[in-house]
Amino acid sequence: MILKEKYTLSNGTDIPKLGLGTWFISDETVAQAVKDAVEIGYRHIDTAQAYGNERGIGEGIKACGVKREELFITTKLAAEVKSYEQAVASIDNSLKLLGVDYIDLMIIHSPKPWAEYGEEDRHFHGNREAWQALEDAYKAGKLRAIGVSNFQKTDIENIVAGGTVKPMVNQILAHISNTPFELIGYCEQNNILVEAYSPIAHGELMKNKEVVKMAEKYGVSVPQLAIRYCLELGLLPLPKTANPKNMKNNADVDFKISADDMKMLKNIQRIKDYGEASNFPVFWTK
Repeated sequence: MILKEKYTLSNGTDIPKLGLGTWFISDETVAQAVKDAVEIGYRHIDTAQAYGNERGIGEGIKACGVKREELFITTKLAAEVKSYEQAVASIDNSLKLLGVDYIDLMIIHSPKPWAEYGEEDRHFHGNREAWQALEDAYKAGKLRAIGVSNFQKTDIENIVAGGTVKPMVNQILAHISNTPFELIGYCEQNNILVEAYSPIAHGELMKNKEVVKMAEKYGVSVPQLAIRYCLELGLLPLPKTANPKNMKNNADVDFKISADDMKMLKNIQRIKDYGEASNFPVFWTK
């Protein structure tokens, strides 16, 4: 069962192979989502300062009936935090809101502030400062692992050159029809685990006739096929849902995709429109 399987990060920390994404789940309702997910068997919960639901996540952690050490909690340093002092304060605030003594994984949400996502400035200095704060919190035992999100090769090289701890994770947009193989390969060569957010393309894969046909061939749902695709590539998928039925469906991926079918899925035409999500920088198509 996938919920019991784990990857091992470069520092030896085990991380469950499937996580629950919580973007767009409100602070008022996310505690119930955490409790439902834990009851189903999830142990990996992914949130972010930008989601505005860390307090609710903490409430769910306390109420879920499972020991803290059995859970893997990820949060993200806000994309706008690009100074050491800001980052230190933000890390401590996340610990406070989550109501925990340590966070399992904390990552820089983006190399650029969201308002500047399409601009050329990659904020190299600010990212080094934010990374220094993560390193210090990691060495102090506040964080069990540290990483990045939405970082390209040049962004990763920048913080590696200026730091003493290499990123253990890079969380990126990756799904059928949009799989950045070159970046994934670079991360694998440098022992950086790639996490795949929006593995179902924010629901847009449900409209793709080729994907629907392939899912029918395997007798699975489109989300199950999409999640299995990520797992076959050695990625860690983070499907987002507050619906217990969908949580169960997303975790029922005990099947294999053939090499020929994987090849086909790798070459499906890229999605150009992410629907309502297209307004968010990470879904902008170039």
